[in-house]
Amino acid sequence: MEKAFNRQRVLLDHLRPSSSSLHGTDSSSLSASACVAGDSAAYARTNVFGDDVVIVAAYRTPICKAKRGGFKDTHADDLLAPVLKAVIEKSNLNPIEVGDIVVGTVLAPGSQRASECRMAAFYAGFPETVPIRTVNRQCSSGLQAVADVAASIRAGFYDIGIGAGLESMTANPMAWEGSVNPKVKIFEQAQNCLLPMGVTSENVAHRFGVSRQEQDQAAVDSHRKAAAATATGKFKDEIIPVATKIVDPKSGEEKPVTISVDDGIRNTTLADLAKLKPVFKKDGSTTAGNSSQVSDGAGAVLLMKRSIAEQKGLPILGVFRSFSAVGVDPAIMGVGPAVAIPAAVKAAGLELDDIDLFEINEAFASQYVYCRNKLGLDPEKINVNGGALAIGHPLGATGARAVATLLHEMKRRGRDCRFGVISMCIGTGMGAAAVFERGDSTDELCNARKVESPNHLSKDAR
Repeated sequence: MEKAFNRQRVLLDHLRPSSSSLHGTDSSSLSASACVAGDSAAYARTNVFGDDVVIVAAYRTPICKAKRGGFKDTHADDLLAPVLKAVIEKSNLNPIEVGDIVVGTVLAPGSQRASECRMAAFYAGFPETVPIRTVNRQCSSGLQAVADVAASIRAGFYDIGIGAGLESMTANPMAWEGSVNPKVKIFEQAQNCLLPMGVTSENVAHRFGVSRQEQDQAAVDSHRKAAAATATGKFKDEIIPVATKIVDPKSGEEKPVTISVDDGIRNTTLADLAKLKPVFKKDGSTTAGNSSQVSDGAGAVLLMKRSIAEQKGLPILGVFRSFSAVGVDPAIMGVGPAVAIPAAVKAAGLELDDIDLFEINEAFASQYVYCRNKLGLDPEKINVNGGALAIGHPLGATGARAVATLLHEMKRRGRDCRFGVISMCIGTGMGAAAVFERGDSTDELCNARKVESPNHLSKDAR
């Protein structure tokens, strides 16, 4: 035992950072005894060295109904620019310091949207030296962008980056362009990638016994919670008002407006929703009322290495802990969160019971209810300010929107809320999830066990 302890001491002496790189952390806290944390020792080391990835700002535009909402006459680049500008200005960060901007976006042609994003960065005041790219993993694209930036910071590619999301479903409706490869008929799963999303919702409801009433109730609850959050001003901390225009379709007259609230939220009841007919199947249960709205919107998340945030004196809104993307049967793509959430939570070294809040995208009420029930989650912990059934689902922007909503709610709740999860299903049969920790809740030894004897080996080495 004494030899093992001495080996650890020598190793730690080699790894001990200089006092300047600890940015105020007492170097005496770095010792062989840190290993009593068992599996959380790695967590403790990243916190001590200041090289974990933190979020210092997360904002979104209002989410508006496609084709008839507040952004129906707004160009996509004019949606993205305000949130890119906000994360820089509100953090008092010089934009030249940003190593990369990654934008999740789904429906627009790739090269055109990439150019629009570059244009938006210039509108927002970024210099030509700051690069930008897009990423498309369908409905998880905004969250994938955040995860990509976190991974790049961890890899040492740069210290500061922005993960964002953008979608104008007004400008780019969901449609297949060109012919379909006839080979798809040979492969059932490939053919199921072409199923309308509403049909996959019906498949989930039928296969797992999610009733029409359960779905309608989920929609009523989502609108009720979102309306309450709006009325009490909970979204004001995350929403960046957008100055734009509304064009009268008859006269062509342009009216300048500033959009500052989500416009898809409404008062609705079970009786109201019961009147709606199924959309995708004659005797089905998926209706316009218990499906997410097609929407326009954008969001942006500013991430950096903890040591950089501490150097700059920036408040830490959250800590990026883990991310997982998984594959599922394309015919029931909505079950994705039920698989992705446990994977991401396990990767963070946690259990489901450790999670205080969940933001699960409500693409359809059927799949949302299934995932909630499958994982046995407390409804009081999920989408506490409403979800996509009420707010809307601008595909590429939803992940970034959810990060802003989750982290600001965790900040409001303080010490009663330490860990949060964001998850969504993904068209063609996938799911994604990420775990975040409230920014001011990290400690040097997370989940450390009390050790009665002077055993300095981690439990994995015993």
